[in-house]
Amino acid sequence: MKRMFLVSMFQNVSGLLKSVEDVKRQTVTYIPIASKVEKLGFFVRIGKWALRFSGMKVEELDIAKATYEQSKATLAKNEIIYIAGGNTFFLLQELRRTRTDQLIIEEVRKGKLYIGESAGAIVVCPDIGYSVVMDDPKQAPDLTDYAGLDLIDFYVVPHYQSREFKDAADKMVQSNEDQKETVAIKDHQAIWINDDDRKILGE
Repeated sequence: MKRMFLVSMFQNVSGLLKSVEDVKRQTVTYIPIASKVEKLGFFVRIGKWALRFSGMKVEELDIAKATYEQSKATLAKNEIIYIAGGNTFFLLQELRRTRTDQLIIEEVRKGKLYIGESAGAIVVCPDIGYSVVMDDPKQAPDLTDYAGLDLIDFYVVPHYQSREFKDAADKMVQSNEDQKETVAIKDHQAIWINDDDRKILGE
């Protein structure tokens, strides 16, 4: 069983999540590591606020500071995993360095709800190399390859037709249309995955 909610901006689509999943009074493990190399403080705060407004309890996990055992225990006990946006390459580097990537893969494959926002949506793809037009790989100097968590068999293109990322998102779709199945979502849309069922929610 696999349950995943992949988005561009969670604060825009929190209502869509409630339409497919009852998340009230559940605790979410909130992982903001991808934002550490970007100026996204406001978006991190508003994302956490949107989670709380949806009725969830938020436990933030800084995987760079937590021990492996602390991360493992936190991810295991809470009902939901949330990875916030930022730089996808830095995110993958840190997930691998701390071995949190395998912990997340294990929990998602067991059926735990996963919410991935922007970089958090890209990192679960088979590889993240296609996102070089949106994120700077130089922010992850220790990353030796771009293999993603491989929890889905397609490639998410977030921020489709948005003002800031329109050109980058267009290039991600156009340059990969012959080799990869890309699924583009606007900032008010989400991809909902429930086992083998996949659908786009929102306008």
